[in-house]
Amino acid sequence: MTRRAQVELRDLKIPAQIGTYGPLDVVPDRHLLDLTLTIAPELVLVSADQMALVFDYDPLIAEIDRLAREHHYQTQERFVSRIVDACAGFEAIEGIEICLRKQPVLAGTGTLGVRLMLGADHLAALRRGAV
Repeated sequence: MTRRAQVELRDLKIPAQIGTYGPLDVVPDRHLLDLTLTIAPELVLVSADQMALVFDYDPLIAEIDRLAREHHYQTQERFVSRIVDACAGFEAIEGIEICLRKQPVLAGTGTLGVRLMLGADHLAALRRGAV
């Protein structure tokens, strides 16, 4: 079996303003983020209880919060793209699965989101500026 490690963030309520809505449109009252980061197993299977041995996700969460508050986004896709760019800035991240969803969608119900999955090759291309 191949060794693999992931850091998982689920149901993070994002303080972002996303979308343009008319007077009769349903305006979502929340945007939720799920983020799965693939990292080296050595950053999880550690020999001591020391921050220096693990992936420190706090700076990434702070950056996501900063991006969310920075300005109004027209689309979920653009905000997701900015989060992916932020993730690419962390060399320890080898893969990303991200899902940003909004709710409600219709009559106080439903969730609508976008999901993107990028592996090591795509992240490397991002880091080189080839995408």
